[in-house]
Amino acid sequence: MTIAPAPDQVILPARASRSARRAPPADRVALILLLAIPLALTAWGIAYYAAPVADRVRSPLHALLRPSGAIGQSFGVLGLALFLFMWLYPLRRSIKWLAWTGALGSWMRVHTVAGLSLPVLVAVHAGWRFDGLIGLGYWSMLLVSLSGLVGRYLYVRIPRSRNGIEMSIGESVNQRRALVTELAATLDRDPTLVSRTLEATLEPESARGLFGILRRLALDDLHRWLAVRSLRRMWSEPGLGGAPVDHATIARALKLARREIALGQQLRMLEGTQRLFRFWHVAHRPVAITALLAVLIHVGVAIAMGQTWLR
Repeated sequence: MTIAPAPDQVILPARASRSARRAPPADRVALILLLAIPLALTAWGIAYYAAPVADRVRSPLHALLRPSGAIGQSFGVLGLALFLFMWLYPLRRSIKWLAWTGALGSWMRVHTVAGLSLPVLVAVHAGWRFDGLIGLGYWSMLLVSLSGLVGRYLYVRIPRSRNGIEMSIGESVNQRRALVTELAATLDRDPTLVSRTLEATLEPESARGLFGILRRLALDDLHRWLAVRSLRRMWSEPGLGGAPVDHATIARALKLARREIALGQQLRMLEGTQRLFRFWHVAHRPVAITALLAVLIHVGVAIAMGQTWLR
């Protein structure tokens, strides 16, 4: 199906302000900071972390970097706080009156940042050793984080609005039409021709089974990357007036094309992706609950043995 703008419809695609486009996303900055601090600390104390357990006791850094030390336990408390904070996202998703706390999309981004940074923060707390009681809590958290990466991968492959609400098929088609209109205006080319060019990049193959769907999604990512490279060569040629297209225009056009192709792929695989996402939810919940119990046991035992600031 060729997506072309309706003749009686004026489409005004939303555009971010120039300053907003230039500013790095807040979640990306937060993730960099949450990863940079523990990694920098690890580099500073690498001699301690690389030493055998028997030698660590004699290190002058032992009082600071051991799991119950000032720095080690501080990272443990921060990791526990982030892990518990991550449980607020399911509450926000399931309780409608919590909408005043922010859009689902914003909550999802914060949830993702916490999940990605958590393994590194907890690794510093554990002294980069993962045996015994600490290992129980760490491997549980790591399993939840890895499972969350899969969920995030599926989440972003379902068409959604800016606030994170899943779009209907009609809304998705209208967004594709808006992207084609803006892309044609950017390149000064016929919208119908642009639409046909983008449609030709979509793979018609469908998928069966959960693993087949996941394989198809991964192949779509590869095909989209190859298609954008091909479009770059095609659109770098002179336009209708014979003048070459400048690099800034090509870059903007490719960004729009990447979004349009991705949306077309998402619509083609929508039913399968939704089914796979529902299956992931069923599998992820018990894993997360098991990790929560393991972490609470770890904290409870540490407090009972007097290995905290509370002793």
